[in-house]
Amino acid sequence: MPFNVFRVKNFFRKNWRGLAVFFLAGTFFAAASSFNYFTQSEDYVKWLSPDESANYVFSKLYAQEGDLRIFERYNLYAEDIMHPRSFRSDHGKLKPVSFIGMILVYGRIAAVTGYQAVPYLTPFFAAAGLIFYYLLIKKIFGPRNALISTALLAVFPVYAYYSARSMFHNVFFTVMLVAGLYFAALSAGNSKTKLPVKNWLWAALAGSALGVAAAARASELLWLLPALFILWIFHIRQIGVTRLVIIAAFFVLSLLPVFYWNQILYGSPFYGGYPEMNFSLHSLAQTGTDLAQSTARGDAGRFRELLGQARDLIFHFGFDFRQSAKMFYYYFAVMFPWLFFLAGAGAALYYARYKKIRKKHLAYAAALAALSLILVFYYGSWQFFDNPDPKSFTIGNSYTRYWLPVYLGALPFAAWCIMVVTRRLWPKRLFGKESGPGRWGRPRRDLFIKGARLLAVFAIAAWSLNFVMFGSAEGLYYSAGRQIAAKAERDAVLDLTESNAVIVTQYHDKLFFPERKVIVGLFNDDNMTRLYARLCDYLPVYYYNFTFPARDLNHLNQSRLPLHGLRIEAVRPVTEDFTLYRLYKPSLQAEEDDGVESEKAEFVL
Repeated sequence: MPFNVFRVKNFFRKNWRGLAVFFLAGTFFAAASSFNYFTQSEDYVKWLSPDESANYVFSKLYAQEGDLRIFERYNLYAEDIMHPRSFRSDHGKLKPVSFIGMILVYGRIAAVTGYQAVPYLTPFFAAAGLIFYYLLIKKIFGPRNALISTALLAVFPVYAYYSARSMFHNVFFTVMLVAGLYFAALSAGNSKTKLPVKNWLWAALAGSALGVAAAARASELLWLLPALFILWIFHIRQIGVTRLVIIAAFFVLSLLPVFYWNQILYGSPFYGGYPEMNFSLHSLAQTGTDLAQSTARGDAGRFRELLGQARDLIFHFGFDFRQSAKMFYYYFAVMFPWLFFLAGAGAALYYARYKKIRKKHLAYAAALAALSLILVFYYGSWQFFDNPDPKSFTIGNSYTRYWLPVYLGALPFAAWCIMVVTRRLWPKRLFGKESGPGRWGRPRRDLFIKGARLLAVFAIAAWSLNFVMFGSAEGLYYSAGRQIAAKAERDAVLDLTESNAVIVTQYHDKLFFPERKVIVGLFNDDNMTRLYARLCDYLPVYYYNFTFPARDLNHLNQSRLPLHGLRIEAVRPVTEDFTLYRLYKPSLQAEEDDGVESEKAEFVL
């Protein structure tokens, strides 16, 4: 077929928004991937948090060996204390503490592509998430709103930050959720089609994506199930029985690999690596049984008591209204004021058009309100100190990634506010016909409106980029500097220690593992010190932490360590603040020295 410039021009005119979203997705992937690309190398793949490190190690292990366990035989002597944070050890077997859904997905992909792809999978899924987000918002609020919302999401600090910090679960979970909702919307929106198999396919994809989302972060079922129930109530006729069964079936099928590994790792399909959550699940099951029995007996007093117990188990962080309001204020209104005010004004403006509001808009508002309330009070009631400074409110604290669905839900209202304001900035009375030049030679009105919207998005993008890169000590620019500096620190410690050495440390476990065995500990627990002494019988044991003042080192060698037959001596300062120390037993050292002297003497003779 000969090249037809008019056909190409018509194609771009009809599909320019979709093409713009694909361009955004590609640019986003390149930008988000650059953090790991420039801070890691073939022999240095390290992470800024214990959770990221654990997720990477087990994803790589699953890709290479199809297993989620690392056997550490010396833990049988050390009572399972030898493991990094975000790991647990059961009878010598190291296991993940966190949710394993993302590990299984990333490990399966890496088995095909190679484990080198693992650091870039979250940026890839996040880029795909922009496309799904555009398609979903387009079905609810229209193409104009969808394009602006997607552009705002592409530069939204939390989404960008945790895509670059690529081994957290939250972005992957959110993308799977958005994809699942989009496929569910496709299934519900084609109820009159003559090809029901097509609807069944969309329903199967919806259930699969939602199941993978639940596998990635099972704790989010607390708000995800109520939100999905609300959406189903609003679309009960469109979904029907058959599609609901298909969605539920594929939802469960997606969870089967997780159930399988949970049984192997933790002894139950429904248990995970968090002991507190396992206890809550067990207690909730028992409380549910008691509730049913008390309801059948009509025991109102016991029913209220059990209901209170269930609430306490669900809100295991506690329930604190003031604390939640405070965290919402700092991590929404203060941290992202443009989103807070634009979304608030946009929601008011949108729903003030009550005559134009349709069922899908009400469903969106109801589901968003439900999930926002649960997330804000569930996580806001507790204080997370991811940042060493408890008074700081930064993007690296857990609230931002836990509340990512709330931010995403608010973006279309911020987009609507931008749309309304830009329309009113350029009223029709200042222009001529929409199809041609205006009065006094002025250009078309829609050019002014589109230009103003583009300017607004660029202004938000500039603010967001500065916030992500330099907005706090956890900004990507400063984090990249720490990553690069940490490589020299790690290399120095590895050069000074044997390949089978154990390093006791408080902060650097994620830096040394798995090249060295690690224990997260100090000298403030005599039981731990007793186990360090036991390990000295089998392995070289080191301590890496802040440099001791001379008096503290003397106190350890004269008072605390002799109780366990230990001494500590400095090997070498590694950085300005941290020193590597060697733990040893003087009696064992003397025996080794005598053996060496005997060998030397015998050799001389």
